[in-house]
Amino acid sequence: MPRILTRLALLVVLAFGQAAFAQSDDGSGGNGYELEPPRVVLNGVPFEQTIRASSPPDAPLTLEVAGQGYDVPPDAFSRAEDGVAFEATVEDITASGGDDVPLTLTRDGETLAEGTTDTLPGWLSVLPALLAIGIALATRQVIPSLFLGIVLGAWFTYGLSIPGIWFGLLDTIQIYVLEALVPPDGSKSHMQIVIFTLMMGGMIGIIYRNGGAHAIADRIASMARTRRRTQLSTCGMGFAIFFSTYANSLIVGNSMRPVCDRMRISREKLAYIVDSTAAPLASVAIISTWIGYQLGLIEEATAGIGLDEGAYSIFLSALPYNFYPIFALAMVILVGWTGRDYGPMAKAERRAYHEGKLTRDDANVDAESDEEEGGGELRLKEGVTQRSLNALIPIGVMIVMVAAGIWVTGEGDTVRQIMGSAEGNTALVWAALVSVVVAAALSIGQGLLSMKETMAAWFAGLRSVLFVMIILTMAWAIAAIASDLHTANYLVQVLGDTIPPQWLPTLLFVLSAAVSFAVGTSWGTMGILMPLAVPLIWALMQNAGLGIEEQGYIFYATIGTILAGSVWGDHCSPISDTTVISSVASGSDHIDHVRTQIPYALTVGGVSMAVGLIPTGYGVPWYLTLPLGVAVLYAILRLIGRPIDEDAEKEAGTEPGAAQPAE
Repeated sequence: MPRILTRLALLVVLAFGQAAFAQSDDGSGGNGYELEPPRVVLNGVPFEQTIRASSPPDAPLTLEVAGQGYDVPPDAFSRAEDGVAFEATVEDITASGGDDVPLTLTRDGETLAEGTTDTLPGWLSVLPALLAIGIALATRQVIPSLFLGIVLGAWFTYGLSIPGIWFGLLDTIQIYVLEALVPPDGSKSHMQIVIFTLMMGGMIGIIYRNGGAHAIADRIASMARTRRRTQLSTCGMGFAIFFSTYANSLIVGNSMRPVCDRMRISREKLAYIVDSTAAPLASVAIISTWIGYQLGLIEEATAGIGLDEGAYSIFLSALPYNFYPIFALAMVILVGWTGRDYGPMAKAERRAYHEGKLTRDDANVDAESDEEEGGGELRLKEGVTQRSLNALIPIGVMIVMVAAGIWVTGEGDTVRQIMGSAEGNTALVWAALVSVVVAAALSIGQGLLSMKETMAAWFAGLRSVLFVMIILTMAWAIAAIASDLHTANYLVQVLGDTIPPQWLPTLLFVLSAAVSFAVGTSWGTMGILMPLAVPLIWALMQNAGLGIEEQGYIFYATIGTILAGSVWGDHCSPISDTTVISSVASGSDHIDHVRTQIPYALTVGGVSMAVGLIPTGYGVPWYLTLPLGVAVLYAILRLIGRPIDEDAEKEAGTEPGAAQPAE
């Protein structure tokens, strides 16, 4: 018992010691001036220092940092955001040394405020993100990887001190994770995104349970009478269920499997269509389970760069530069429309069409699709009357409410001004709440679900997106770590003269695609790279004299390419949850699905870089690169693709598109 009490006492002492350690010097001189130095700065890397004053000074001030003086004229002070104090920011400060580097604010030799900071080698600032990437690649576990990166970065903010190891561990939850959800400035944006995503998941759970989503699928499936129509109908169904990757894969795969079997379309082709209209579509949809997560990353990454534009407006501006998802959607439509295939997919299609073998003889196929795999507990109620309006109405209400919310909260004379100034997160929360109420009212009012069943469906949908909310919170936290460690400033100093801003989107596409493929998740990849890339491209543009008005396409392309590259890896990786679900729901051998899909994904990825990202970096507008990319994909299909139906007509003497049911 004494030993336990001793340990508890030690923990209490350490906890209080942390508070004292972190707040021992507030930089206040007691005369109306406050100087709060950062905990750490990087050797030789510029940083900023904010000076607060109760009133504007009437004489110039001097900020001395390790013996170097920086002038602070009186006109540098302006009213702070709190409306009470005045603030001035001194930029391009550099320091070197080690522990306890002094910062002193003086006026005519009189000390007004002072403080100290520690310095670190610049390369340490990128270690938390590199550690997160490395551990994620090695373990394929994103959450522990992000957590360890946050812990390491929190320790670095204490200047590599031995006590800082313990204090950094406590700060991981007490400061970084907590403030990721409830920022100290009182901002509600993060919690709004969390609430929207959870409510969106709940709405999906209800319309899945009441059969509304399945009714949409059945209507589209009824139009499939030929091979071409079947493939295009499957694509159309994927577009109709755009709001969730899990719901898309599970509904489309299971609904269209018997129809595709009847038309002798291989299971690999079905899995490809399902997978290609899941993540690629949800990632660019203006309303989906992805949008809240993406807005959260964008908002956090752009918070410190001084860009006066809302996250939703930035997302919309970056949409035309999401080349891979857009071209992937175009590719799957072209494949279905032309009836041409190449590579392993062509072999699989010939096998299914000529021999009636929907899968390989020794394929490993799970006959029972597991809706629990990655999809939470989304289930269709047995015997329920399926009506498409029960899904279309809630989704339509959500879209209308988002538009109305943006219009009400925005200001300006043009659509761009309104969207840029609108409170996009508020609009999303309003829309999610109303859509859930409408979905529940339709289910209960028609007697499809009881109140208890409706709540169970709502909660199942909520749980299906809970995992990504944890990743998002960790991503917010590691973004704060990167800010505290001045990571972007260091990267700019190292890379600013070696990487032209025009090439950064292309390089980031390759990096995000590689990480996402190895890790198997686009969410984790976006969470790791977005906080680093956005401040970096902004600083590189500033250094190169590029403005957001004239060369904003480079900035938006950077955001779009991280999202696009992450989707490429998620689309192709054999360990991706959406890839696995697409295989299972389509009744395809998982490795066969990956093997037949990768050539198409590589083709689309190559066109995205060669026709999309590289020309964009040099000013070619998206309204030229997008149609050109689609044309190039069509040309590739015509050049190397083989028309499976024509092969069947020549070799088997049957009419194309009039295949008989498989045995």
